[in-house]
Amino acid sequence: MTQFIDTHCHLDASEFGVTPATLVQEALDAGVGTIVVPGVERTNFAAVHSICTQHPNCAPAYGIHPMYVDRATPADLDAVREYLQQPNTVAVGEIGLDFFVENYDQEKQEYYFAAQLKLAREFDLPALLHIRRAQDTILKHLRQHKVRGGIAHAFNGSPQQAAEFIKLGFKLGFGGAMTYTRATRLRELARTLPLESIVLETDAPDIPPAFLESGTPNRPGYLPRIAQTLAELRNLPLQEIARITSENALSILPRLKSLAPQPAVAK
Repeated sequence: MTQFIDTHCHLDASEFGVTPATLVQEALDAGVGTIVVPGVERTNFAAVHSICTQHPNCAPAYGIHPMYVDRATPADLDAVREYLQQPNTVAVGEIGLDFFVENYDQEKQEYYFAAQLKLAREFDLPALLHIRRAQDTILKHLRQHKVRGGIAHAFNGSPQQAAEFIKLGFKLGFGGAMTYTRATRLRELARTLPLESIVLETDAPDIPPAFLESGTPNRPGYLPRIAQTLAELRNLPLQEIARITSENALSILPRLKSLAPQPAVAK
């Protein structure tokens, strides 16, 4: 039976109220065989590294999140570089742009984003992209700094923007947001985009799905229930969604193939 891959989960977050070990075991029991854990700033890289060292089905990525660039320094890029050289690192991320937050510093965000795209190219690693109200600016940078692709996390752009990300070698991350019936535009994207371009994610503890009570943290073990929405939108069996999205994740994050245990991708 194919196991799911959660391509974006912040296992080190304090909001869960339980240990990473509890979350990992809960996810395994639910059929989630692999979890990608992105770093967001220099101060949490060690925690991400520790979790992924203790749990061989978890894989780290490292990057400076756009919402943390205000307290970043150029020396933090040296820390990113150092952690990217770890053999189990699967991507650069979470990096990107966020023009939604108040009083954002666009120039500083773009500086760190461009610098980390250069690191992704240097180490030939995919990028995990954070994008809020910045789709076109992100695309501009991706055209300037060619990387080997990656994942547009929590994708919520237009069909035209989706096509541009796909052309640049990116998969599109879908998670809890598509479980809301009012998210008609997002659900239409999930229904109509090429299925080979879609990967699944929780972004836990964030983006809780519709079936959770308000204020309840999202968890990686909920991914199969989130995936059920995609199965219904695509009129496909849940196991087929698991197989295809897992294959997609392994193709865009090739270092995941070396994890133990690996997802049992059915053919």
